Amino acid sequence: MKLNEFYALLEERIPKQYACAWDNDGLMCAADMNAEVRRVLCTLDVTEDALRYAAANGFDTVLSHHPLIFRPLGALTPAHHIARKAAFALQNGIAVLSYHTRFDTMPGGMNDLLAATLGIKDAAPFGDGESDTGRVGSLPCETDIYAFCAQIKTALGSNALLLAKAGNTVRRVAVLGGDGKDFIRGAIDAGADTLVSGRLGYNCMAEAAEMGISLIEAGHFFTENIICCFYLRLLAELGIEGEAYDSNKIELL
Repeated sequence: MKLNEFYALLEERIPKQYACAWDNDGLMCAADMNAEVRRVLCTLDVTEDALRYAAANGFDTVLSHHPLIFRPLGALTPAHHIARKAAFALQNGIAVLSYHTRFDTMPGGMNDLLAATLGIKDAAPFGDGESDTGRVGSLPCETDIYAFCAQIKTALGSNALLLAKAGNTVRRVAVLGGDGKDFIRGAIDAGADTLVSGRLGYNCMAEAAEMGISLIEAGHFFTENIICCFYLRLLAELGIEGEAYDSNKIELL
């Protein structure tokens, strides 16, 4: 499959209509749109290490969640780390495609995957007033909140959780991969007793009990790295070789 065909297929499967207006995703860089797509590296983040791994191991395409280029570049020189990565990709014949908020929001996307991974049933969209990116549903039964936290760690492979509890049990759960602090009010309005996200922030966590909702931080990386499994399934369907790359650069000390 040629790159222009692969790109068109992804644009169809992950429609631009679900992207937030402020986002920049899709095709990040490509030296030749007619190049063959044979090996694809799937990663949450396009780090320098990920690109070096791709170049050293014969990957012609990198498929990520977080955009390689999010803000406009003033110049393409080694002085800026984003420009340096884009130049490296082009020099090594590596195309980079990133699908961000549109994948978060679309049916079957990031937050539906996250809800399913955590055992949440009948998940439905909820939002922050601008987009219905989050998902809210119910656990099969009322569960001790510490037992639910242990379940989250196991399901996501998270190395640590932060919990600010408003109650000792959990039943109706809202989820939002990545940074979910802007979705707390939406989760409350949707009837959630608990919100699970990657990051929620100190002030919000400190006020969780006062707001009447338990807040669980499971790590930005761990709540979103599940995108690699989605990409690998898609690549297998297309008969394209794929591999997942662990881009997490944050250590727990």
